[in-house]
Amino acid sequence: MTSAPNFGALKGLRMIELGQLIAGPFCGQLMADHGVEVIKVEAPGIGDPMRKWGQSAPLWWPVVSRNKKCVTLNLREREGQDLLREMVKKTDFLLENFRSGTMEKWGLGYEELSKINPKLIMIRVSGFGQTGPYAKRAGYGSIGEAMGGMRNLAGDPSTPPSRIGLSIGDSLAATYACLGALMALRHRDQTGKGQVVDSAIYEAVLAMMESVVPEYTQQGFVRERTGSVLPKVAPSNAYPTKDGDILIAANQDTVFKRLAAAMGRPEMAESEEYATHHARGARQEELDDMIAEWTKDFTSDEMQSLMDEHGVPAGKIFKAPDMLKDPQYEARDAIVKVDHPEYEELYMQNVFPKLSETPGEVRWAGPHSLGEHNEEVYADLLGKSPEELAQMREAGII
Repeated sequence: MTSAPNFGALKGLRMIELGQLIAGPFCGQLMADHGVEVIKVEAPGIGDPMRKWGQSAPLWWPVVSRNKKCVTLNLREREGQDLLREMVKKTDFLLENFRSGTMEKWGLGYEELSKINPKLIMIRVSGFGQTGPYAKRAGYGSIGEAMGGMRNLAGDPSTPPSRIGLSIGDSLAATYACLGALMALRHRDQTGKGQVVDSAIYEAVLAMMESVVPEYTQQGFVRERTGSVLPKVAPSNAYPTKDGDILIAANQDTVFKRLAAAMGRPEMAESEEYATHHARGARQEELDDMIAEWTKDFTSDEMQSLMDEHGVPAGKIFKAPDMLKDPQYEARDAIVKVDHPEYEELYMQNVFPKLSETPGEVRWAGPHSLGEHNEEVYADLLGKSPEELAQMREAGII
C-alpha cells in the first residue's frame, strides 16, 4: 500500500472517514491537509452527495475530498461491518457524522471498537451530540445555526432571520471536531488510551455566541438582528464609494482619531460628541451618515490608500474574482491551482493555518471515481486477495 503522507505535522497517522456532506468530511479535509492519511468510506454505487453538489458543476467535492483516499463499503451488511472492524485495528481516528445511534445499531459503537483498538480516537459529529433528549433527532447545519442562536442575529431587523450564504454550522462543528481530535491525540500520547470526541453542531455555534447568554442572565438584554452594524460600536460599517462599498472599522478611540484626521476633521476626535467609545455609540447612525457622505466622493482604491496612509483598518468587500487578483492573496498563496482530470483551471483555497516547520499541502483534488482506492486499501492494507475482492464486489459489499 502507498505509504502515509510524508509531509505535515500529522504525518504517520491514519483516519477512516465515514458519513457524508459537510460536518464530518470538512474535519477529514482539515486533518488530510496536514498529513493524516484519510480513507473515506462511501456507499457502493451511491457515494457522498457532495460528488453532485454545485452551482453548475460539482466543484465542492474536489475541495472537501482533497488529499483523501476513497473506498466503497456497505456498512449495512455484516460482512461490510466486519471489514470496517479490520480497518479499525490499523487506524488512529474514526470519523463519523451519522445520526446518533446509527453506529451502535451496526455494532460499531465506541464500546465495541475500542475493544478492537484501545488507542482509537472516535470523532463523532452530529446535530445535537450523542446524549440528551434531542440526540437521535435529524440535524442539519441550518438547524444547529438556528438553535445555537446565530440565525436570530443574521440579517437585517426588517427581514426574517437570514443565513450567511455558507454552511457555517457544519464547518464550525467540523473545526471543533478537529480541535478535539488533536486534544485527544495529546491525551493518547500521554496515556496510550483513545476516547470519543463528541461535536454537536448547535454547541459549535453556541461556542461562537460571544456574551449573548450572560447579557440576558445578568441584564435581561436579548440581542437581536442589527444588520451591518453592532449596536453602540461605531464607526464600523460598510460605506459607499464611487465604485462599491468599503468597510471601515475605526471604533477604538485612537483609531477614530486617525480617521478624523483622514477626513480633515481632527477636532471631531476631541469633541464631547465623538471622543469616546460610548459617545460615538450613542450617535452611531449620525456618525455613519457623516462618514458615508464623505466616502462617496472617492473610489474604493482611493479610500483604501487613504485609510492605509492613516493606519485605519479598512477593506473592500471581496468576491471570488477579487481574491484571485489580490496581491496579499498571491503573496501568501492563499489560493492554489490544483491538477484535476476534468477541470483545467481548478483553483481552491490553500491549507490553513500555515505552519513554519511542517506546512500542510494540497496534494490532489480528491478521488475522482467512486471506490478509486479499493484495491490499494483492501489488498495492501488488509491483505485481501483478488478473489476475495471479486466476491465482495459481486455481493455488493464494496
